[in-house]
Amino acid sequence: MSDTLLQNLLRMIGSARDAGGNAALLRFSIGSAYLKREQYDEAVRYLREAVERDPAYSAAWKQLGKALAAAGRAAEAIDAYERGIAAAQAHGDRQAVKEMTVFLRRLRGNV
Repeated sequence: MSDTLLQNLLRMIGSARDAGGNAALLRFSIGSAYLKREQYDEAVRYLREAVERDPAYSAAWKQLGKALAAAGRAAEAIDAYERGIAAAQAHGDRQAVKEMTVFLRRLRGNV
């Protein structure tokens, strides 16, 4: 994601576009952009905000787990994956369950 696009997303926080379901999606997008840039603390910040706004957002839980794991915060990543798996199971999102289960197993093997 380009610097310009990321800056535009950041400017949307607090605007009319940052309401309801869009709030979680906006933060997910920002957090994912920071994760790609390997700016893990910022990624974690925005992805945590995404799941706070929508605890059922399994994709945000998955990205949060990835960001935490990449930052060397394995115990927190395990918690994020466990919560993400529960959210995905509640909504029948089998693919997300499978992916997070694999990531979780890898982390538990390395903890």
